[in-house]
Amino acid sequence: NVPGTYSTIQSAINASANRDTVLVAPGVYFENINFRGKKIVVTSMFYLSGNMSYINSTVINGSTPLIPDSASTVIIGVGSDSATVLQGFKITGGKGTKWYDEHGAGVYREGGGILISFSNPVIRFNIITGNEAVNSEGVNGAGGGGIRAGDGRPVIINNIVSNNTGKYGAGIVLNYTAAIVKNNVICDNSMSSTYLGGSGIWANNRYGSYSNIIENNTITRNSSLAGTAGVLSYYSAKLILNNNIIWGNTSAGNQQITLSGGGTVVVSYCNVQNGYSGTGNINLPPQFADTNFILTNTSPCIDAGDTSSIYNDIPDNLNPSVAKYPSKGGLRNDMGAYGGRTAAIISAVSVIGIRKSEGSVP
Repeated sequence: NVPGTYSTIQSAINASANRDTVLVAPGVYFENINFRGKKIVVTSMFYLSGNMSYINSTVINGSTPLIPDSASTVIIGVGSDSATVLQGFKITGGKGTKWYDEHGAGVYREGGGILISFSNPVIRFNIITGNEAVNSEGVNGAGGGGIRAGDGRPVIINNIVSNNTGKYGAGIVLNYTAAIVKNNVICDNSMSSTYLGGSGIWANNRYGSYSNIIENNTITRNSSLAGTAGVLSYYSAKLILNNNIIWGNTSAGNQQITLSGGGTVVVSYCNVQNGYSGTGNINLPPQFADTNFILTNTSPCIDAGDTSSIYNDIPDNLNPSVAKYPSKGGLRNDMGAYGGRTAAIISAVSVIGIRKSEGSVP
């Protein structure tokens, strides 16, 4: 228990053993934490009650690192696996960590909010906001303002990734990964240079023969000075995009999805501004109801996702033939972050998590 038994999150992690849970009470913790390869759950009190208010009120602020070159708010390194969980926090203030690329590409500064390396953790129910990876002094590049994941198969699900900055991949960087990125709102992240692009998601190379699965996300209002502000697949990266809304991202090239250097994407049942080839894709204004990107009742994204029942929305308990709010319509998948089997819980996260723009939305 933090701060009941241990005064800091890191001291509790240090004292923990595999399969332990570090339970953190509401408050602002000025720390830069490192899981140290442990298979543990680090969580707010959201874990006990499901009360979403704990997410916004339990803050890990990484703005005062002891070592300036190790300034990611959270580091999850080698040894962690799917039993390693980061859950229920507002993660902010990180500025990235300087490290030598494992594949010989040089020195980089990445992972403003969260840096993941050689591990397969679960990152869920967090608000990842106000982080950056922009300091390129003495390094080849800086990126992954919100999240940088490399050389593993992380699961990134039910998060808000917003208002982060980077020279590339301001929202999420996937480097040699086979990640599952699902039911996230990825918005208002911005590039600070013309280097490559990919302000929403930037993917580089692949993890073995596996693909990155990008499913039921709302990727919107990200901005870039370079080719794309939505999704970039670079070198041999392979992305499978299904049931996403990729709309209202702005860049010099006015592109929502970009391929470069041999990267590939398979896009299906997505709403992509300006269109994209693939089964079930549409190009229609998504009609967001509010700044949380919940869909209006007349949105063309309702019941427009993949027709397979494995993607169905959660049924309403009182009326099993219709979807449970915030999904809309029948049980067929809704495109975007509020569709599919794990969508229902994210609405309360977004209500407390996105406040940058209270005006009109795309």
